Amino acid sequence: MGEAPGPDLEVVSVSSNPANPAVGAAVTFTVQVRNRGNQPAAAGSVTRVVAGSSTLNGTTPAIPAGQTVTVTPSGSWTATNGGVTVTATADATDVADETNEENNSGRLAVTVGRGAAVPYTTYEAEDGEYTGTLLQADPLRTFGHTNFATESSGRESVRLTSTGQNVEFTSTAPTNSIVVRNSIPDAAGGGGQEKTISLYANGTFVQKLTLSSKHSWLYGTTDQPEGLVNTPGGDARRLFDESHALLGRSFPAGTEFKLQRDAGDDAAFYVIDLIELEQVAPAASKPAQCTSITEYGAVPNDGQEDTAAIQAAVTADQNGDIACVWIPAGQWRQEKKILTDDPLNRGTHNQVGISDVTIRGAGMWHSQLYSLIKPHLAPGVINHPHEGNFGFDIDDNVQISDIAIFGSGDIRGNNGQEEGGVGLNGRFGKDTKITNVWIEHANVGVWVGRDYTNIPELWGPGDGVEFSGVRIRNTYADGINFSNGTRNSLVFNSSFRNTGDDALAVWANPYVKDRNVDIGHDNAFRNNTVQLPWRANGIAIYGGYDNSIENNLISDTMNYPGIMLATDHDPLPFSGTTLIANNGLYRTGGAFWNEDQEFGAITIFPQTHDITGVTIRDTDIYDSTYDGIQFKNGGGNMPDVRITNVRIDGSNNGSGILAMGGARGNAILSNVTVTNSRDGDIEKEPGSQFVFTGQ
Repeated sequence: MGEAPGPDLEVVSVSSNPANPAVGAAVTFTVQVRNRGNQPAAAGSVTRVVAGSSTLNGTTPAIPAGQTVTVTPSGSWTATNGGVTVTATADATDVADETNEENNSGRLAVTVGRGAAVPYTTYEAEDGEYTGTLLQADPLRTFGHTNFATESSGRESVRLTSTGQNVEFTSTAPTNSIVVRNSIPDAAGGGGQEKTISLYANGTFVQKLTLSSKHSWLYGTTDQPEGLVNTPGGDARRLFDESHALLGRSFPAGTEFKLQRDAGDDAAFYVIDLIELEQVAPAASKPAQCTSITEYGAVPNDGQEDTAAIQAAVTADQNGDIACVWIPAGQWRQEKKILTDDPLNRGTHNQVGISDVTIRGAGMWHSQLYSLIKPHLAPGVINHPHEGNFGFDIDDNVQISDIAIFGSGDIRGNNGQEEGGVGLNGRFGKDTKITNVWIEHANVGVWVGRDYTNIPELWGPGDGVEFSGVRIRNTYADGINFSNGTRNSLVFNSSFRNTGDDALAVWANPYVKDRNVDIGHDNAFRNNTVQLPWRANGIAIYGGYDNSIENNLISDTMNYPGIMLATDHDPLPFSGTTLIANNGLYRTGGAFWNEDQEFGAITIFPQTHDITGVTIRDTDIYDSTYDGIQFKNGGGNMPDVRITNVRIDGSNNGSGILAMGGARGNAILSNVTVTNSRDGDIEKEPGSQFVFTGQ
């Protein structure tokens, strides 16, 4: 496509220096500004960066047609805890006569300290005023026996059972949206139900919010992932889900919000865990270079299938006929995976993803793809037994930003006709970037990698894949898994809640082209917030080398560690280094596998072979269910684990650091502080040959 006539300025990128500042640091910014028009842009326009309350201006030089310049606004922003979302605007004072005035802005999330710089504020129900019943977990945080408090953030929530009971809290920032993490009863025969609850602001009724149990309530006593069922009976788990709504107008900071059970709100009970309020930006406008899916026949909000239109637009982009796919604001129904047509089909299912495609939306709250299909993997419309009928199959160099992908999953399932599929899957290839994408009710949020044997001639592991600003909620298995030799890839500034397996994982599995070369390496999970995995770990690494887990916040795991290094799942060996640095772990660890195995907040488990090159440093571990750091029995060794500048406080049912009886290896401690552990500070079970040295 040709460039627009006249000058046309756009922000290509925004960067900060330093990239991950400490609290109190002076942060400066640089902005890449491009003139995508066919005439030069004169010097003198203002490129502006707004970070919190700081407004920084820079003078833009002349930009020839089609060229890009770097602008460094004067001054700096003082980093505050939690970070900030920065907005950069070209021609901020509107002095340039541009052909398109709607594409001048760009955004950057700057994280400070630990966790993601999320745009919402979380309010715990138990921290507000309430007239219901406070639910609190038992000392062992028992899971799997219909234990609401164990599955609650902070291990506390509020139950409303009578008309007029409510939860009330005061907002600390402006908001025009709400998310409610809640539990209401299942339908008598299973399958869930919808019920309302009433929202008030400063005592005035705002609207009814619809809560649902259609994606919660799994039954059974087994800990096997595919063993649970949707049919009511006996013990239940995965009790919570979330509802969200735009409120139609903005409410200022200091608003007193109330969730109340009114006469028409007739669920037998409501358990309110937390509420999140966010000031959602207006829907973005279509970039000039993009082509809307409506040009291919998609119609928003009509409940009809839009897959053919979405697929046609993506295919056109892949073929070079258009420059970018635009998904406007609206609800778009998608019941088939977007992929590349493969006439050979390579067996039962198409396993060819899309490549060289850019897909942009108006914002994750505005441009939403959704699926209703059941069974989720109906014959004739699937491309792989575990990948489902929604989302995108990605093979190489794909950019997706500012959309939501909502599945229809309600179980992990034990055959291909039940489970909910994968939001984003495929080989991913080189330089794929996923930004500001919300995935919910999938079996797996994102699975990066395919077995070499799928289609050997298309083999290409994920390399330089990046995820940022991603929001993954309420899955039945993993959040994001870097598999099949993924390397040099990053998950950054993203949030995960209520995943049914590892929220984040590197699995250096052996199903690759060359087991000596295609080993997962140099991947990083940095500045993410992980909450409430209802099965498995917060973050896990299975094999590989030079992978890292840094600056994350992990809280409230149901039954497994906050962080685990392990050699189960048949990974390729650990080598090089594995870094666990500057993480905060709160109320993590738990008991699993018939409640016979107790896991620490950080657990190292060499089930089959050695785990080498491990450093744990600058980390805080608080209020662990069992041990703070645990060296587990296994067939492998754990030599020279370095634990430096680590604080462990409150190992409620275990030790600060524990080496189990069959653990082999040694740990070198430096500046390790352990307090308030039930079973001692640094302990070895009888018969253990593990050696601790240093402080």
